[in-house]
Amino acid sequence: MTTTHPGASPAGAPLRIGVLLAVLGVVYGDIGTSPLYAFKATLEHFKHDGLDTRDVLGILSLIFWSLVLVVTVKYVLIVMRADNRGEGGILALMALAQRGVQDTRLRTVIMLVGIAGACLFFGDGVITPAISVLSAVEGLQIVDPRLHKAVIPISLVVILGLFLIQWRGTGMMGRVFGPITLVWFLVLGVLGIVEIFANPAVLMALSPTYALYTIAHHQWLSLIAIGSVALAVTGAEALYADMGHFGAKPIQKAWLYFVLPSLVLNYFGQGALVLAHPEAIANPFYLLAPEWFRLPLVFLATAATVIASQAMISGAYSVARQCMQLGFIPRLTVRHTSSSEEGQIYLPQVNWALLVGVVILVLAFRTSDNLAAAYGIAVTGTFLCTSILAAVVFRRHFGWRRSTVLMVFGFFFVVDAIYFGANVLKVPQGGWVPLVLGLALMALMTSWKRGRDLLLDRWKQDSLPLSSFLARLPQSRTVRVPGMAIFMTGNSDYVPGALLHNLKHNKVLHERVLFVTVANEDMPTVPAAERASVTKLAEGIHRVIVRYGFMESPHLPRDLAAIAAAEGLDFDPLQASYFLGRETLVAAARPKMPIWRLWLFLVMARNAISATEFFRIPTDRVVELGVRVAI
Repeated sequence: MTTTHPGASPAGAPLRIGVLLAVLGVVYGDIGTSPLYAFKATLEHFKHDGLDTRDVLGILSLIFWSLVLVVTVKYVLIVMRADNRGEGGILALMALAQRGVQDTRLRTVIMLVGIAGACLFFGDGVITPAISVLSAVEGLQIVDPRLHKAVIPISLVVILGLFLIQWRGTGMMGRVFGPITLVWFLVLGVLGIVEIFANPAVLMALSPTYALYTIAHHQWLSLIAIGSVALAVTGAEALYADMGHFGAKPIQKAWLYFVLPSLVLNYFGQGALVLAHPEAIANPFYLLAPEWFRLPLVFLATAATVIASQAMISGAYSVARQCMQLGFIPRLTVRHTSSSEEGQIYLPQVNWALLVGVVILVLAFRTSDNLAAAYGIAVTGTFLCTSILAAVVFRRHFGWRRSTVLMVFGFFFVVDAIYFGANVLKVPQGGWVPLVLGLALMALMTSWKRGRDLLLDRWKQDSLPLSSFLARLPQSRTVRVPGMAIFMTGNSDYVPGALLHNLKHNKVLHERVLFVTVANEDMPTVPAAERASVTKLAEGIHRVIVRYGFMESPHLPRDLAAIAAAEGLDFDPLQASYFLGRETLVAAARPKMPIWRLWLFLVMARNAISATEFFRIPTDRVVELGVRVAI
């Protein structure tokens, strides 16, 4: 079976230029801006003892082999084979890993690893705009040192502008992202190759012996430096996460034949410049350009960093929606910014939270060098989570031999662990930021998941089995009134609380009744043929289960109309009444979860958007019946 990806070419067909441009603009913005700060940040660890030729070549060798092993081999050639019905990313991989595991404890461990990866991704999403924009605008100091005081204000203006236009959607901006990123990578390659021609000896760094020499000679210092080398592979997760938009083939070809060569040429060009002019360590990226081109390069770099930030922001929206659909966070407002593209969404709460975090980081750290310590730990932590989940998937889903899995992913786990350990050493200098953010988000997600599970258990205890209700219905004196009532229920085997309250207060039942359950599946999208199942329970009473994938946003009235038409049900969306239970949650006398977790759950529950808004139900067709629930 061949999976067709939006925008991807059919198997064997030539890739369209437009698809490759879109891949450049969306997928490679983050890793494409790493030359702004990665090489410079790594050099900072060695400059106090005086840089020699072998140090520079060793750093270049570490960066080159990181790009080869982590990005090319691990992600492009191996991990991208593990797609969840065409979708990639840490949560899609988690769902795929759980699908092949039956043991409850192991499934819980896999879930926690996936949540940890998602939380670190959000940490990455806060740091990326801050460090990227700062590193680009800092080029003004190279153009004119007197402009150093303008770096922070200009960076904040760029960041504020970026977040304030998110509500308009990325469609219009996306059309220019590809060409700008194409120019950016061409400039990276040209600037690098010019300097390499002037000092071709720098190409010796292609040999891994220089990386091994640096590690053996500097030992502890080299471990610290590896934490900065990891900055060169930031954005590798985006290759996998964006696979659902374009398919694997365009992403792989763009990386192997264009992006990787451009990055390597630029890094080696910076190295050649530092070998020839050691004073260039102040900012080897901008000093690589001729003086007349530096100011235009600042503008181009700023545009590239805005694109990189936009890709990360859009990714944060997608991951947040996946978390909602998988039941890890409460319902948030999801606004669709395109009438044709399902993936173009805007989440106001996520947007403003990211903006506040980015502004705080810029004001607190003030330079890209200071932020570099905070950046790597989020990226490398996600790498670790991906290696663990991928090992499970390739063993259980693809049937790899245990020895092969241990050899392949054991190697990558060790590599990722070295990168992560090197960044843990930077915790006092700023590495604590993504750790604190990740732990806070993980506490929120696990508290919400636990609270919802307890709420469901309590609801089952207090509810009447649907089979018992239907058995008693013919003998009851319940009056049937004209019209259709739709009762939302979280469990299709029990009578909705709203129905019991309606019978208690109004003592009537509509002639046509639908018990509707929304089920979230561990797949990106649910095929139209599998969207719903309809079961006739009694005369005029049907049970409807509507299924959504974790990349979809529910639209209940539209889907119910389509289901009714397919099943021959008499359904008028403008006449149906929706009955929902409105739960007032309170702490029980003996709570079944720690007080701090219960407090977090109650706060999130009270601030979640209503089911009416989330399922896009017309407000004038909704009847809410309240119930008090203690957990």
